[in-house]
Amino acid sequence: MRRVNVHEAKTHLSRLLADVEGGEEIQIARAGKPVARLVPDRSLGPPRKPGSAKGKIKILPGFDECDEQIAREFGMLDDEE
Repeated sequence: MRRVNVHEAKTHLSRLLADVEGGEEIQIARAGKPVARLVPDRSLGPPRKPGSAKGKIKILPGFDECDEQIAREFGMLDDEE
């Protein structure tokens, strides 16, 4: 874990964030005493990959058919029809 002082953290925040995105943990210290850590946000998970479900999903004929009352309740039909 790399340690930086508050002044360096303020001056180079964008660079530090890029390092954290790369997996590094950074400790921020004031007067040599640790006060905070910058760590990767693991809740984000891996980046999405467009097209990764191609060929895995099959939409069957009639998938969007529904009961008239349900369609009316969801505003898919006017009440006059």
